[in-house]
Amino acid sequence: MSEPHVTLDPSGLDRVQRKLRRPLEDQLTSALQAATERVRESYAGEPVEEVCRRLLEETRAGLHPDIAAGFQPDMDEFCRVAVAIVRGEIS
Repeated sequence: MSEPHVTLDPSGLDRVQRKLRRPLEDQLTSALQAATERVRESYAGEPVEEVCRRLLEETRAGLHPDIAAGFQPDMDEFCRVAVAIVRGEIS
């Protein structure tokens, strides 16, 4: 699996959010990639559900509180990253 990244659906964004879409995607992606690395490094056989929960918590912890509060990722996609961590597909 390649490095995870966040892509925002422009149809769900207001005018201001659309203007800030690229920088916001960059910030969310950076937080997700850092969280993926931390979770991968500390992975010790936990079930996928736990890894997915930790991944979300770690990602939100890397964001400004206002952005973290509004961050509602596609959990199916988030859990795909967790599965890749569990399977050792992310190095």
